[in-house]
Amino acid sequence: MRQIMGATVIVVSFASGIAAAQAPGSSSPVGPFTAEQVTRGKLVYEQSCAACHGALLEGAAAPSLAGRSFEARWRLPTLTLDDLFYVVRTQMPPKAAGTVSLEDHAAALAYILAANGYAAGRTALELGSPGLNTKFAWAGKYLTAEGDTAGTGTGADVLPADADAAPGGDGPDQATLDAGSRSTDWLVNAHDYAGTRYSPLDQVNVGNAVHLAPACMLQVGERDNFQTGPIVHRGTMYLTTARSTIALDAATCRVKWRRAWKLRGDIAFNRNRGVAIKDGRLVRGTPDGFLVALSTETGAQLWARRVANPNAGETFSMAPVIYDDLVLIGPAGSELNLKGWVGAFRLADGLPVWRFNTVPHPGEPGYETWHNPKNIPMGGGAVWTSFSVDTATGDLHVAVTNPAPDFPVQLRLGDDLYTNSIVVLDIRTGKLRWHRSIVPNDSHDWDLTHAMPLFTATIDGRPRRLVTTAGKDGMLRVLDRDTHAVMYTTAVTTIENAAAPVTTTPRRVCPGVLGGVQWSGPSYSAHTAMLYVPAVDWCATFSANVEPRYIPGHAYFGGDVDLDPPEKAQGWLTAIDAATGAVKWKYQSARPMIASVTTTAGGLVFTGELTGDFLALDARTGAVLYHFNTGGSMGGGIVTYEVGGRQYIAAASGTPSGFWVDKNGGAPTIVVFALPQQSVGR
Repeated sequence: MRQIMGATVIVVSFASGIAAAQAPGSSSPVGPFTAEQVTRGKLVYEQSCAACHGALLEGAAAPSLAGRSFEARWRLPTLTLDDLFYVVRTQMPPKAAGTVSLEDHAAALAYILAANGYAAGRTALELGSPGLNTKFAWAGKYLTAEGDTAGTGTGADVLPADADAAPGGDGPDQATLDAGSRSTDWLVNAHDYAGTRYSPLDQVNVGNAVHLAPACMLQVGERDNFQTGPIVHRGTMYLTTARSTIALDAATCRVKWRRAWKLRGDIAFNRNRGVAIKDGRLVRGTPDGFLVALSTETGAQLWARRVANPNAGETFSMAPVIYDDLVLIGPAGSELNLKGWVGAFRLADGLPVWRFNTVPHPGEPGYETWHNPKNIPMGGGAVWTSFSVDTATGDLHVAVTNPAPDFPVQLRLGDDLYTNSIVVLDIRTGKLRWHRSIVPNDSHDWDLTHAMPLFTATIDGRPRRLVTTAGKDGMLRVLDRDTHAVMYTTAVTTIENAAAPVTTTPRRVCPGVLGGVQWSGPSYSAHTAMLYVPAVDWCATFSANVEPRYIPGHAYFGGDVDLDPPEKAQGWLTAIDAATGAVKWKYQSARPMIASVTTTAGGLVFTGELTGDFLALDARTGAVLYHFNTGGSMGGGIVTYEVGGRQYIAAASGTPSGFWVDKNGGAPTIVVFALPQQSVGR
């Protein structure tokens, strides 16, 4: 703070180059806040916001709060400063809004507005301030005739191929992918189409795992949420960040090529979980709604097509699935009130082939199960984990997530199909074959996150074709794929007050919105005939709003949720008899378990912890045979593969997101383990 010609000016530097609050009387619009609130707001922001939105409001794990992209997100002329204040005071910090006082929320808003060119006034900002009812000073500034943002780099929806771009020449072809369960590579996000996360490799086994050691590592060099699930084909590993695709030598970690994506619009979720591979092509989604195909050999762009609408809250975070000539994917973003869907796109050029609406449109089957009041918009039904495929039947198994608004169940009196359901589609046509509602009329944001692995087991004296489902409600269920009956249900985390719907009276419930099974799902071991499930044990206090406020482009929870303090959160790895659902053993972690779980014919379970520890456990007993601290919280993929006759295990380490860090989140890193050559066979 300094004095210029008798006027008080708050001066703060921002990465966007935007000046801060100026004295009343300047050309800047005068905001409904004081200079003292800006000063206080800077401290609040640094303590509660900067970790996600960046020290200079430039955006990091969460979007920017200053400059053109921020203004574009609030570009609709109908939006007011009070709408922004509503988001700040009811949703920030995410899942812990109750930890910040109303006065500090007001100060934080003052700081944000000052960063975007508003001058301080003489009246303090508080709930109900008349000045909050005004529209944004920049309303309409970045609108084109078509109503989209101008000057934000949105650009064309179809981008040309790079010069001389051509697919790689080394596959894998469809037959190789169909045989993925027997492969010594890691060809699909969850190893194989059935999603087992089980490898037939056994060079590293119960007898010699104690001798594992790091073989190489790659520091990715980006500040990013790191949830990638690598795939490996013929000695090359492919991994992603939200904006980059990287190919490296899977035995030495030497980078072969790296391709960066330039965003062409604002994004809601800054994360990506991987690629799909076939016929020399890598295909991935981007946070701004594109599908992109790259050459496996060079990283050259073969095609890029925008197939999702980020302005409607749609973003891609899942790893797609490629089957035959189809790329299968769907958008994340239920909390932004999108209308979810699953789509198939042509591998050759990204052209759409079919679409199934997970929130049915008028006239479609299932639309009659939505009974919302006309003034309360409803949506949801996003997807954010990979699909499984029954190659014998052509069944595509999809886990659909929550309805929106998340909490006020009193406004959602129907079954809300197909949210929180397992949906099975004809992979070639997108036609519904069957569905099963798993968490009907959800009011806790309990996404169904997985519809895999697929496996066969003998139950009641006869073999049954089964599918596993798991989600944020902390329950693992196994269904018969032919009768669609639930064979058993097993809890994998603490369950408390789960049957009670969320109401306007606060109630503590376990699991909370960040509980249960997240994006890393169960593994099925053919070696032990057991399922292995990572889970989060983290409770929260929920309450619903009587009438939620929908603000386009922003989270639409329709209530409040306060997580228990992070130090009370823990994790479990549960081993379950795949035929009966009986718990065989449990491993307890001091922090939530969100990293992937991989099993092998060597009788091992590989996983990671938010403490940074990579673990190898005995699959039959749960005994820890090896651990190594990778230096960063682990929340991404763990894969195993063979190169040159040697088995390797690669693990993603480094901040999974702002929610999932221990004391030190760590930088995105791939750590590769192997046995010293003299230990092989012990």
